[in-house]
Amino acid sequence: MRLTGEPAFVLHARAWRETSLLVEVLSANHGRIGLVARGVRGAKRHPLRAALQPLQSIRIDAVQQGELAQLRSAEALDAAPRLAGEAMMAGFYLNELTLRMTPRDEPQPDLFVAYAIARERLRATEPLAWTLRRFERDLLDALGVGFDWSHDGDGEPIDPAARYRVDPEHGPRRLLSDRGHGDRSGAATGRGLLCLASDQSPEADDLPGLRRVMREVLVHHLGPRGLKSWEMLAGLPKPRGSHA
Repeated sequence: MRLTGEPAFVLHARAWRETSLLVEVLSANHGRIGLVARGVRGAKRHPLRAALQPLQSIRIDAVQQGELAQLRSAEALDAAPRLAGEAMMAGFYLNELTLRMTPRDEPQPDLFVAYAIARERLRATEPLAWTLRRFERDLLDALGVGFDWSHDGDGEPIDPAARYRVDPEHGPRRLLSDRGHGDRSGAATGRGLLCLASDQSPEADDLPGLRRVMREVLVHHLGPRGLKSWEMLAGLPKPRGSHA
């Protein structure tokens, strides 16, 4: 298979042999693709190497040969977001989550659009926690394992005053009691779930619960090996009100 002028986002790149890179990209029409970029680490190939940095939007020409495609050319379509601190970790998380959750060579056009939107929200310094929750929601939807966040797993409308756990297979389940640490651990407010459903920014108090329930769903799909970015984000000092 030959790819010509294929739009893509760079998810990850690592050194391979003396002068080459192994690159993972999320492409517009073919989903996640593994690329071999040969000879790009030499001094004369700096422009091409610069185009293969994570979060970069590129246009590629490549030839699929077995599991990996051979990169023929790559052109940067814009400047990647310049991120620092917690925002940089959020960008790393965006890429790692996409890399781990998506199979290779399966078209994911909705995910490509969701990634592009999340990338621009990071560039625009929109609230990180809400940016990541929306991307997680859209990722699950694109992969066919998302939920209707306005209803629980039994089809009942979400009660904004109630609290919910989220069963990764069944969807939101209302807690019968709002008492006790065990019930609250991993729970989200109904009000927060409705914000997720309507894409309306939630109250700051609702964000931690949304993070917890989304984490449980993602862990279920990722399996026993978690994400490095979760560990890195947990180790950062968080500004007041941050729940990335």
